[in-house]
Amino acid sequence: MIWLIGNKGMLGTELSLLLEKKGIPHTGTDREVDITDPAALGVFAEKQAAAGQPFTWIINCAAYTAVDKAEGDAETCGRLNTDGPGNIAETAKKIGARLIHFSTDYVFNGRGSQPYKEDDPTDPTGVYGLTKRDGERRILAANDATWIIRTAWLYGRYGNNFVHTMLRLMKERDSVSVVKDQRGSPTWAYDLANAVTLLIAAVEGGKPVSPDIYHYTNEGNITWFDFAQEIYAQGRKLGLIPKACAVKPCASAEFPAKVTRPAYSVLDKGKMQAALGIEIPAWDASLEQYLRTCVP
Repeated sequence: MIWLIGNKGMLGTELSLLLEKKGIPHTGTDREVDITDPAALGVFAEKQAAAGQPFTWIINCAAYTAVDKAEGDAETCGRLNTDGPGNIAETAKKIGARLIHFSTDYVFNGRGSQPYKEDDPTDPTGVYGLTKRDGERRILAANDATWIIRTAWLYGRYGNNFVHTMLRLMKERDSVSVVKDQRGSPTWAYDLANAVTLLIAAVEGGKPVSPDIYHYTNEGNITWFDFAQEIYAQGRKLGLIPKACAVKPCASAEFPAKVTRPAYSVLDKGKMQAALGIEIPAWDASLEQYLRTCVP
């Protein structure tokens, strides 16, 4: 039985639907079980065990993701991104469950020029990245039966994201300006959710997919401007954008923010590919499938 924590968010919802579709037993919780309260986590796990279906896996999708807001709300961000995951890891250890936890490219400083590997030094530059990095450390110190998956540039059907925003703005405006000095890899939440189910199946099937840190994004790397151009091209082709809209490049400095976004967020996925023996979909192919099947 899988316990899916944070089942109402973008990734959590995608995972919940995919687990249901694949017939994988699971139960989901959101705010009704407070991850910052170790006792609450323990009580819920005990009730499940008493019902004869103890948890064998915990998947943690809960997180504080408001990057700019975090700068003025460090305490809450730390409780949700560091303390909460630590509590979940300790709970998983106590009940003998394996844990999957999601982290972010923001654990790096974004000043690199080669895809980041899992063992590259972390150096977060803002509260969000710092709390996520510290969450990784808390988890690994508490439970060695943990798979941490770092991802980046996530979009999907459930929740606000860059693709939704671009489609809306391109319908409303004659032009949009998008930064061209930040590079990364767009990631469809469905693809990431599917990789998680493959990881669980591999581990339960006896494959040597060791607990560790892994990276997963879609293949390829582009700028946000490139991403917006492709959204526009495909959106027009599919009839999702009814009128012309110019997509213009600009610099990050033109959009002042409390936190400097990583200029380079490309993650090396070789470790995940080798462990699972999978081909990771290209970002533009996944975007096309997403726009064809998930956007009304």
